[in-house]
Amino acid sequence: MALRHILLILSITVSFFKGIAQDFHLNEVLPDYTFDEVADRISCIQNEVPLNFNEKVLAFIDYFSLKNREYTSDIIKKKELYFPTFSATLSKYNMPDELKYLAIVESGLRPNAISRSNATGLWQFISSTGKIYGLRHNWYVDERMDPHKSTDAACRHLSDLYRMFDSWELALAAYNCGPGNVRKAIRRSGYKKDFWGIYRYLPRETRSYVPQYVAITYLFNHLNEHGFSDTPEQFYPQLDTIQISQYFHVETFCNQLGLCLDDMLLWNPQIKRGALPEGTKNFGLNLPSEWKDSVVSKRAYLYDTASKVGREQLEYLARNTPGSTYGRKRIYHRVRSGEVLGIIARQYGVRISDIKSWNRLRSNMIRIGQRLNIWVLPAYNSKTKKLYALNKNVGKTRSTNASLSGSGKRYTVKSGDSLWSISKNHNTTIKKLKTINKLASNIIKPGQSLLIPN
Repeated sequence: MALRHILLILSITVSFFKGIAQDFHLNEVLPDYTFDEVADRISCIQNEVPLNFNEKVLAFIDYFSLKNREYTSDIIKKKELYFPTFSATLSKYNMPDELKYLAIVESGLRPNAISRSNATGLWQFISSTGKIYGLRHNWYVDERMDPHKSTDAACRHLSDLYRMFDSWELALAAYNCGPGNVRKAIRRSGYKKDFWGIYRYLPRETRSYVPQYVAITYLFNHLNEHGFSDTPEQFYPQLDTIQISQYFHVETFCNQLGLCLDDMLLWNPQIKRGALPEGTKNFGLNLPSEWKDSVVSKRAYLYDTASKVGREQLEYLARNTPGSTYGRKRIYHRVRSGEVLGIIARQYGVRISDIKSWNRLRSNMIRIGQRLNIWVLPAYNSKTKKLYALNKNVGKTRSTNASLSGSGKRYTVKSGDSLWSISKNHNTTIKKLKTINKLASNIIKPGQSLLIPN
């Protein structure tokens, strides 16, 4: 009932949007269209993927062509950045070319798009599905944002879903809500096996997903008829790759060559932090083909220079970003009676926000017997001591970074200790402990040296 009301409101307001569109688009006169005209056009462009047309699809055509014209115009400007890659990869897997329009519904052609559920990239892969299709991600690099790798993964995923349901409409629905939800909708519908037959049993978002795909596919085949310029404004240059197997600061590299950093990141959107980490192996960095010979001839100098800037600062951020697993190993904690997140966080020397991020907890509520992912630092030694740095002076903990002010005796933190327990056992206060040791928080770690005030 609610959806019918929404569609009715959209239908009533179409004429209103047409009337005010001139004010927003410099007196642009927008072509009119009827239901029958659109139906005829859609029937002419339908290929392998069914484009069933109805009032729901028309409502989305009205939305993208009238109410949100700026959004559609923005996509048109950058479609040639990605459509050639989409078409080439779809052809490689013998899949319908019109599936390239699905990326518009998914991400609006933004390679760094991130949804509320942390689905990422042009094709909006969640972490688990991305890993199934070989898309790795860490604090520095996210291959879900790589246009080429993510498109290849999306094609393989869609192909698997099509083989599963033998229907492109159901494959699209499953891409959005998962095959389990589609199978459940099929069962609840009495085993109907077409999208509109199971429509009412699908999740609300998926009910809009396929109609949006049909609307976008139609519009991008009839842009001129709806008053859009079909001329893109952004293009990739001819790109080639160079191999990187080291820490690599992208801006320093660009400065040496006179390349624009924003352009380099546009060609390599999978680089999240402007650098490649230590331990990188054979990363293919995209750059204009005409620059490759120059880079190769000066490779030693350029790479050496790019390896010397920003490393400590980025490693510090990687270690201390909430929820980061950089340099840590995962263990599991089973919640016991009486435990709360604060107690567990102190036990392992991590933050409550870290535990919530690692376990996707929306609140501080946990239950007895619940298994939590905890990412802890490895044992302190000469090879791992940098991971224990709490400030930008890498290799030194906050308690040993400088000579501690004040006088007192030293105490080595043991497992299970907290500032509260130490303060009680040594007849002092938490405030004094934090002040004399220059601690920014209440977090302490086993093995850490503290000065106890007299």
